[in-house]
Parts: sequence; C-alpha cells; structure tokens
Amino acid sequence: MTQSVQHLPSNDASAQREEAQNTIEEARHKVELTDQTNLLPIKKLIFCYLGLGLCLLVSQLDTTITATSLSTISSAFNAGAIASWVPTAYLLTSTSTTPLLGRLSDIFGRKITLSVALAMLMLGNVTAGFSKSIIQVIIARGVAGVGGGAIRSLAQIIISDVVSLRDRGKYQAIIASISSIGIAVGPVIGGAIAQKAGWQWCFWFTVPVIVCAAPIINLVLPYRSIRGNIRDLYFISASTDLGQGGVTYPWSSTTIVGTLAGGFVTCVLFICWEWKGAVLPILPMYVFKYSTINGVYIVGMMSGMIRATIMYYLPQYFQVALGYTPIRAGSNNEQNGSLSGFGIWSISCGLLSTITPHTPYAVLVVYMLLSGVGSGQTLQTTTVAAQATVPRKDMAVVTAFRNFVRMLGEALGLAIGSALINNTLQRSMQDLSIPEQAVKEIIDKPILLSYPSSSNLSPDLITKILYDGYIRGFKNVFLVNASLSATAFFISFMLIHETDLDREDDSGTQREETKEALNDSIGDMEKGRMDQSAEKGVTHVIRGVAN
Repeated sequence: MTQSVQHLPSNDASAQREEAQNTIEEARHKVELTDQTNLLPIKKLIFCYLGLGLCLLVSQLDTTITATSLSTISSAFNAGAIASWVPTAYLLTSTSTTPLLGRLSDIFGRKITLSVALAMLMLGNVTAGFSKSIIQVIIARGVAGVGGGAIRSLAQIIISDVVSLRDRGKYQAIIASISSIGIAVGPVIGGAIAQKAGWQWCFWFTVPVIVCAAPIINLVLPYRSIRGNIRDLYFISASTDLGQGGVTYPWSSTTIVGTLAGGFVTCVLFICWEWKGAVLPILPMYVFKYSTINGVYIVGMMSGMIRATIMYYLPQYFQVALGYTPIRAGSNNEQNGSLSGFGIWSISCGLLSTITPHTPYAVLVVYMLLSGVGSGQTLQTTTVAAQATVPRKDMAVVTAFRNFVRMLGEALGLAIGSALINNTLQRSMQDLSIPEQAVKEIIDKPILLSYPSSSNLSPDLITKILYDGYIRGFKNVFLVNASLSATAFFISFMLIHETDLDREDDSGTQREETKEALNDSIGDMEKGRMDQSAEKGVTHVIRGVAN
C-alpha cells in the first residue's frame, strides 16, 4: 500500500505533463492560416515582378553600398575597430528577425508585412544618414536590418505564392538576376558616393527607390483576407533565435565564453519550445525529418559565410593591398544547393587565396567571374529544393529559415574573417617588435598599410607587415572558404535529393484560379445582359410615356 502511495505523485505529474502536451497538440490543430497561394496570369505576374524586383534591388544595394563605403564611414567618425559593428548590427537584426517575419507574413499577409519591412528599411537609412556618432549609425543600421532581411525572404515567399513549383526555378532566376545587379553595381555606386558625395548618401541613396517600390507593391500584389491570430505565436521563440560571440575580446575571456555559452543555452531552449511548447511554431521541428531540408540549411549557412567574406573583405583587400580608390575597389567586386556551383566556388576560393599585389588584373577578373558563377548556381537551386520538399502550408517558414541560416552564416563569416585577418596581422607585427600603439592603429585602420608616409614606421617595415600579416591573413580567409565550398559540395551530394516539381496542390490551385476567372467572366457577361435588358426596358417605358 505504501509503495503504491509513493508512486502517486509521479503518476500525477506524468498525467499533468501528458494533459498539457495534449492541450498544446489540440491548440495546434485548431490554428488556421490562410492559404495565400494566388497563381497569377502572365500580365499581372510581370507587374508583380516589377515591384518585387525593386524591393529586392533596394535590399541588395543597401548591403553592398555600405560594404564598400565602410572605411570612409569609419574615418569620418574615427571609429576604429567599432566600425565593424555597422554591417554586423545589420546582419544580426536581419538574421534574428527573419524566421519571425516569415511566420508573421502567414498571419498578417504578405502585402502588409512587406510594406512594414520597406518602412523599417527607409526609417533606418534616413536615421543613419543624420547620425552624429558611430553608435547612432550602428543603431540605425540595426533598425534597417529588420526591414532588409524581411524583404529578401518575403520576395522568395511571394514568388512561391504566385508561381507554380514547376515554373518557380526560372522565375527565381529572374529575381536572382535582379539581386545580382544590386551586388554588381552596389560596390561601384558605394565607392563613387563615398568618394564624391559623402558617406550620408550611401544610406539616403536607397530612399527614392523605396518610395517608388512601395506604391507598386501595394497596387499589384494580390491581397486575400487572412485568418490567424498573433496570440498563437509565442514570442519566446523570437527572443532565442541567435547567440553571438565576437572578436573584440580574447576567446578565453569571460565575456566571450559567457556569450557563447548563453547562445548555446538559448538555442537549446528555442528548439525545446518550438518542439513541445509553441502553439504556432516559428519553425515546425518536423521539417527536419527531410534530409533535403537539413542539407539545404547546412550548405546555406556555409554559402552565407563565403559570400559575406567576399563581399566585405575583397574590396578592403583591393584598397589596402593594391592601393585602389573606393570607386575602383567597388568595380572589382563583381561576384554574384548545387554540385556544380559549390565545386566551381571551391576552386575559385582556392584561386583567390593565391592573389598578391602583383597578380595581373585580367587574372583577378577571371577568378572573380568563377566565384560569381559558383555563387549564382547555389542561391536559387537550394531555395527551390527546400520548397519542393515540404507541403505548401510550411513553404513560408521553410523559406524564411533558409534565409535565416544563410544570414547567420554571413554574420559568422564576418566574425571569422575578421579574427583570421586581425590575429595574423597582430602576430606578424608582434614578431617584428612593433610598438603596441602602432599595432592597434594598423589593426583599426589597415588602409594605413597603403600609405607608408602616414605612419611612423619605415616603408620596408610597412611592406613586410603588408605581406607577412595582412595578405597572409587574407589568404587564410579564402583557404577556409575553399574548404567550406568543398564540404558543401559533398553535403549537397549526400543530403539534397531530386524532387518532383509537379504538385497536386499547384494543379488544384490552378484549377480554382481558372474556375474563379471563368465565373467572373460569366458574371460579367450576365451583368452585361441584365444591363442591356434594363436599358431596353427603360427605353420602352419612356417611349410609352411619350406616346
């Protein structure tokens, strides 16, 4: 009897846990979200793509223009190492809010969420241009990052709403081409603005484009009444998206160890809550049962790390090692899951690790074209692979999380690249017994290596620091990139599988859209006949009265 009594508390606790889990499962089944699929005819699709293209162009220009003008912004405020937080703040906010905004677009609709994202991007950029300190610029870029990250995800989500899976690859390629235009011309524009007009216009430049894009989106983007309640979304998920360490302090310091440990704990809490606690998860855990989804997310993070280091550190290399102006450095930055893409990317990163100040210009162009070809083949193929693997109801969150891991990779890539370059540079100067003040000054402003006269060190010593420190650190970054690309190649081969692009839900949606269009046409015809009959009746009455 005593033994059975002792087991009662544990049985009660087990029953309570089971009851709580059943309650959550019932609540999940009751949650209803509107299917926002709206396959468009070609004429409407063209106008829709015009609006989406402008939005995506704004987002890419905003990122690439700032990347090229970062050294100018740093010099304007004498910011030193803290200037690296200008792109980092943007990446952190855009990364951490992307999964949340993907789910919010399910609740509030794509049009409303995209309009809010454009407003956030414009607010952040206007504020950044009027900033009086580097801290204000960093905060403003954090605000802009919320909008910029959302725009990139929502563009791909909206494409999945208005285009069938069979045709999605070619339409994603169109969007990718627009994105590539922003990547290609952004550094040139950023360098020209920073050199001629002032760093403020690097942020204000995108405002007129946003003003043009917002009305087009609101006019042409389909709108449907929505179901769903924001109260179903538990925001503990949003607060545990990201833990981030840094390179400002030693890796063994309490600050870094504590940050990494806190990031790991919050990541575990996020997974547990999404799995067992959230009524409407930001990312349903069951999507990870698909090997293709796991492969897409892994290679997405790796590609983000590679793209970020190419985008931010290659222009800096051109300015520091080759002595290019911001305009010319920007014009050389033309780089745009698939096996050929990661294979080519791996080769190009290995080749980029071999460049020196004496490398011919034509060779640089060939290496960067290879990088662009490899990068371009990995962007849209992985998106379509992920969308083809899951049911339509999960398409928005899967797409948003794919962009989340890619942007998380970009943030990690910047941190790792900075650590490799700065640590190699610092060790080389310490080996040469350079004074600590000079070490700090060169790490904060590596552009000084291009102008020996601006330093108290001899030209020969500056040249040795440039080759043994900065250029060697840069090579280490691209050797890591080559390793990541090769690893992503094998992961793509092992995990990402081919999927049939003909889906029953697309066919059903097309039939429904055709039926609705036919009903509308029939309704218009019947209305026209009724109007004609009414007009004849009125005419007959008037004639009768006249007689």
